[in-house]
Amino acid sequence: MGLIDGAMNDHPHNPLQGVTLEAILTALVDRYGWETLAARIRIRCFTQDPSIKSSLTFLRKNQWARTKVEGWYIDDLRREKQ
Repeated sequence: MGLIDGAMNDHPHNPLQGVTLEAILTALVDRYGWETLAARIRIRCFTQDPSIKSSLTFLRKNQWARTKVEGWYIDDLRREKQ
């Protein structure tokens, strides 16, 4: 079970609470760019003609990829707080 499954969604300290997948992806693209996303998470929607729309479609259908993107976002939030 990932961070967004089950009871974790109801946890008040869940950093993903209230944040959409689109907002997460947009923040990572703005900060790192598609090239870095593609290097770190090797999926076609990041490497070939990337767009927010196509990436959201893929991430919503593939939990393993979504988990990687969300994990990266959470790691970024934690680093910013340090």
